[in-house]
Amino acid sequence: MRLWSIHPRYLDSKGLVALWREGLLAQAVLADATKGYKNHPQLERFKASPNPASFIASYLKEVHLESLRRGYLFDERKIQSVVPLGLLTVTEGQIEYEWGHLLAKLESRDPARYLQCADIKRPLPHPLFRVTKGGIASWEVITA
Repeated sequence: MRLWSIHPRYLDSKGLVALWREGLLAQAVLADATKGYKNHPQLERFKASPNPASFIASYLKEVHLESLRRGYLFDERKIQSVVPLGLLTVTEGQIEYEWGHLLAKLESRDPARYLQCADIKRPLPHPLFRVTKGGIASWEVITA
């Protein structure tokens, strides 16, 4: 499961579809509607929020908006009720780590999109997040 902290605009089509699917899974986990993935590290920041269900719904709403910009037909009815609650935080180090991770994926999976993104030095965060100073998140599973 990868719930990107960077804006979904940077994802290739496979990445955006996977994010939608994994976001819906996260929503089910946070609603206690599934048995798997209950302790997945990517969910920690949502679980630590004042209202995990609403924050994951807000997250999915932005993914849905990106899907519309691309002409995809993600089913918005699958998103539970969104109650605006503000923003979550993400660190600069987490954004930087995820950006490198995404660029590596794009380089092999979608070279054209990689070339569009390769020169971006400061990618935008997902609109649910406000960027703060700091390193890679403690919940991140770091891969080489």
